Amino acid sequence: QVQLVESGGGLVQPGGSLRLSCEASGFSFSGYRMSWYRQAPGKERELVAGISSTGIFKNYSDSVKGRFTISRDNAKNTVYLQMNNLKPGDTAAYYCNTQSGPTYYWGQGTQVTVSS
Repeated sequence: QVQLVESGGGLVQPGGSLRLSCEASGFSFSGYRMSWYRQAPGKERELVAGISSTGIFKNYSDSVKGRFTISRDNAKNTVYLQMNNLKPGDTAAYYCNTQSGPTYYWGQGTQVTVSS
């Protein structure tokens, strides 16, 4: 079955950096678009970044454009989110996602807290 396992979250000061990883299994990873979402307390889950199956096409939310970079290694079945110049507003649980037809698959999430 599809499994997505995120890691790399933690507590970081404003202006700091973190790199999230999501290791996938149970499906042909190289054939699927992957995305990162986040959800802050009391807010809806929002799309942060997406990457095509080949890694050529990427998209970002306006709030992270220029600070976050999504990438993937199809040989390792892993998608990454490099987060630089983190702000308190980036505090949220971050989720890895893929979709097959009408079905969305999610990891368990990794918490990112940006605070001094």
